[in-house]
Amino acid sequence: MSWNGPLNQIDDYRWEIPSTYKKCMRTSAVIFADKNMIKHIREDNAPEQAANVACLPGIVGKSLAMPDIHWGYGFPIGGVAAMDFETGVISPGGVGFDINCGVRIITTNLTAKDVKPGIKDLINILYKNVPAGVGSEGVTNVAASQIDDILSRGAEWAVENGYGWKEDLDVTEAGGSLKTADPSKVSRKAKERGIPQVGSLGSGNHFLEVDEVAEVFDQEAANAFGIGQKGQITVTIHCGSRGCGHQIATDYIQQIERHVRDNNIELPDRQLACAPISSQAGKDYFTAMCAGANFAWANRQMIQHWVRQSFETHFKRSAEDLGMHQVYDVAHNIAKVEEYEVDGKMRKVMVHRKGATRSFPKGHPEVPLRYRAIGQPVIIPGDMGAGSYVLVGTERVMKEAFGSTCHGAGRMMSRSAATRNYSVDDVRKQLADRGVFLKAVTKDGIIEEAPGAYKDIDEVISVVAGAGLSKPVVKLRPIGVMKG
Repeated sequence: MSWNGPLNQIDDYRWEIPSTYKKCMRTSAVIFADKNMIKHIREDNAPEQAANVACLPGIVGKSLAMPDIHWGYGFPIGGVAAMDFETGVISPGGVGFDINCGVRIITTNLTAKDVKPGIKDLINILYKNVPAGVGSEGVTNVAASQIDDILSRGAEWAVENGYGWKEDLDVTEAGGSLKTADPSKVSRKAKERGIPQVGSLGSGNHFLEVDEVAEVFDQEAANAFGIGQKGQITVTIHCGSRGCGHQIATDYIQQIERHVRDNNIELPDRQLACAPISSQAGKDYFTAMCAGANFAWANRQMIQHWVRQSFETHFKRSAEDLGMHQVYDVAHNIAKVEEYEVDGKMRKVMVHRKGATRSFPKGHPEVPLRYRAIGQPVIIPGDMGAGSYVLVGTERVMKEAFGSTCHGAGRMMSRSAATRNYSVDDVRKQLADRGVFLKAVTKDGIIEEAPGAYKDIDEVISVVAGAGLSKPVVKLRPIGVMKG
């Protein structure tokens, strides 16, 4: 379904849907894109969702959409919106079903020459050690007795229980644990779904990837992040809160839809169901969402532990000796309480990032101490053939995008369309021609995530760089991919 609404070009990288487009709009919507990309964005009805978000009570600034924008539940994927903390609302559709889907990068002191000859064996070991579906029985037993601790403490719980190093927490957004989490607000069903899945990768667009540093754009920042050597090997982990987060979202969408009906809240789309941040319904969802975010951080922390063990097995050296330090871990489906200057005044807001990545500049107190003179690492994965980027936050992004940038390449083709257009053999050959070894649990996981189903990651990065939302540091090229 194409979108034919009004769209005014502001500059080479910004397009505005005016607030006059719909009577309910309280502000305009801004889409970050170039001329070529905006044509593809119009082929999807996601701009309508960006306009609808501008109708939400208490919205501050603009309704924003990143260049990886595509159709989502309520909010577009790639959407960012900030709500006044006192008068605004919180919406589960502004976070999504995979709460704290996010990305983590681990560095090594290995080079492509060390890894490429044995990449099939390495990926096979990772495939064996990292659960792609449900967790191992031993982990399930631990999780069953400690699920409330996992939901309360996230990656902190994982590290204390032997999954990783304490230094990992220093380079994880929020230290890997949102203290406002309340496990009592998470349903029994959500906990039951999460118990067997903690420490597992999941399916869909989630992946574990062995990459090499292909290009370095900012040597100083790359060196600070520990990825400054061309040909250096890194590992990228992309996953979220699994069935636990999905159930939290499902539970609260139903509850908040009732709140909307009971309070006669008028919305342009029922999928934008929301509640005042200060209401009991809003508080309950927020604290449950924080618990789901903590589950995701524990999940990625455990996977990282098994990645390190797998490298130790393959290379017969310790993870410490291999230099397997965490670069950063950042969420891209989350709502956070933050402060920004808006219209000359500091405002406390609830920032919804739904398929958008935090991008804080140097000097920001939430940037880890080791990176504070450089800025926050911003991790943007592309499709499994093109690779990923690491960028760094800027000052400008704080003034116009609530410290947010894109989160990936963004789908250009639905999963069903990808299934019609590609075969397993097509995708495997395409990746093999690029020197990428792929191991996947299901055929659907291969076909639905075909590189051709995604936008060009280089073009997406060009837009966020051109718009000043974040600055490229390095590009990573995949040599081995594991998918659920």
